[in-house]
Amino acid sequence: MSRQQLLIATSNAGKLRELRNLLAASHLELLDLREFPSIESIAETGSTFSENASLKASGYARQARVLTLADDSGLSVDALGGRPGVHSASYLHPKAAYFERIASLLAELEGVAERDRTARFICSMAVSSAAGEIVFTTEKSCEGHIAAAPRGSGGFGYDPIFVPVAYDQTFAELPAEIKNRISHRARALGAVRDFIASLTAPRIDR
Repeated sequence: MSRQQLLIATSNAGKLRELRNLLAASHLELLDLREFPSIESIAETGSTFSENASLKASGYARQARVLTLADDSGLSVDALGGRPGVHSASYLHPKAAYFERIASLLAELEGVAERDRTARFICSMAVSSAAGEIVFTTEKSCEGHIAAAPRGSGGFGYDPIFVPVAYDQTFAELPAEIKNRISHRARALGAVRDFIASLTAPRIDR
């Protein structure tokens, strides 16, 4: 019997690596966008993480004709009114490097006390059928605060400045196995795994 295929619809190498690691024990046949060279990119035009995740899942599924998982995630900083939020990946400008985005964000927080540097990573995930119908959505978060300066070489994106609650290390300093247990993405993917398992579970006739 062939395994259930799942397209992970992201072009972010760090995110793809993290999702593949989190799904490694799922018994799914994991595909990524590199296996569909003619696929057209789906614009993130939604006003919320959930809208963007659904747009991407549906749009890529219709082209690839396979069950598709997409996510939209970002950093919300309370002292900045929730910014960068849904614009996390294009903060400053779309081609800015993450070290530039981090430097700009830290400059905006200069002088803000640690107790007021609260923030959270948010991840919305959507699963689309091969026909492009959204069949599942979830949104999870990970609370923490923004460090005074970048620390660590692991992870990607804003990980070097995010310190999760109950830890003293940033996401970029924490071992991958810890981050992959407590992160916003891990929590959202846990709900996705449960949903996909329900699709592939054997039926019991009564």
